Amino acid sequence: MNGGPTGVEDLLRLHAPQVLGALVRRYGHFDTAEDAVQEALLAASLQWPAGGLPDNPRGWLIRTASRRLTDQLRRDTARQRREEKAAALTPRDAFTAPPPGESRAPAADDTLTLLFLCCHPELSPAAQIALTLRAVGGLTTAEIARAHLVPEATMAQRISRAKHKVRGVPFRRPGPDDHDSRLAAVLQVLYLIFNEGYTATSGSDLHRADLAREAIRLTRAVRGLLPRDGRVTGLLALMLLTEARSAARSGPHGELVPLDEQDRTLWDGAAVAEGTALVEESLSQGPAGAYQLQAAIAALHDEAARPEDTDWPQILALYDLLVRHGPDPMAELGRVVALAMVEGPGAGLAALTALEGRLAGHHRLDAVRAHLLDEAGDREAARSAYRRAADHTLSAPEARYLRMRADRLPPPPAG
Repeated sequence: MNGGPTGVEDLLRLHAPQVLGALVRRYGHFDTAEDAVQEALLAASLQWPAGGLPDNPRGWLIRTASRRLTDQLRRDTARQRREEKAAALTPRDAFTAPPPGESRAPAADDTLTLLFLCCHPELSPAAQIALTLRAVGGLTTAEIARAHLVPEATMAQRISRAKHKVRGVPFRRPGPDDHDSRLAAVLQVLYLIFNEGYTATSGSDLHRADLAREAIRLTRAVRGLLPRDGRVTGLLALMLLTEARSAARSGPHGELVPLDEQDRTLWDGAAVAEGTALVEESLSQGPAGAYQLQAAIAALHDEAARPEDTDWPQILALYDLLVRHGPDPMAELGRVVALAMVEGPGAGLAALTALEGRLAGHHRLDAVRAHLLDEAGDREAARSAYRRAADHTLSAPEARYLRMRADRLPPPPAG
């Protein structure tokens, strides 16, 4: 069984949370288990591309990580006897066969259990999100730091402290009390994982389909636990309606294609239909929150057969509700775009000034400014703003697109 580098990377990302869940369920020691899993993933990334995939990749990773974990624990003299006894009592096939009296289903649910563990109420919201993105989403510390606009060293400390705090917390499936105390953090984490998958913050690929699919899968699992919660339903709707456009978002060479230039016949009609139905369902399940409002905005975009058919006044009204719901600079940036579509680029540029302090240096602020300046006829200022945006993004496809937009603008008249 063979697999190229991309296939191996996708496989490792798929199995990483399952492997971590299996180790924490068996041994506890979240922090040490996570380190052992990272070592196993590194070993696999070096061995599998050359030697081929093992017949049971998940079992290989669990065995390798468990050996790393046992070796680490044995170095701790206070735990040496207990860990050696546990290792001696564990059958050789414990990680490839289900425990006595237990089907394989609980192992398949390890990722969901791990998700709720990472959102333990003893952790701060910031720590919950960071730990889950690391352990469940498979994001690197640098990627998580960029998503939160903080230095990488700060995020590394946050994740380390969070792993230490959940050490020893029982690894069990979430119950009703867990739903109430941890759901907001769980949903925010899933939202961030999806966003990183839909538009990668760095690297050569615009879309990380594995992350987006995993976020949707986990959100469906949470909805299975809470089918009548409007927040969960709204988030799933938002993901489906957004991911439905993924096939049209890039050209043949991986270049970014903006929404108003996409071939809408490539959009996933089944995902649009399911997402639209879920929006309606979510709005009947209680007061409209941020996820329901964003999903309703996405539905209006997806229902427009042509860009000129988009109901921008209704989208602006929904953004007005969204920004009143809570402070979110990206939502406010979306409102600026909608305002410009309804009232003209001058109104959008005026509204943009209020965001400069909170989004200073962020490439999306300059990208929106460039677009509005272009629409207003200030080509030279637009060119400069496009180039600043290209310099600030770490996504290669976005940078290429922004530079292309700058190069397409006509030069200033001579003389």
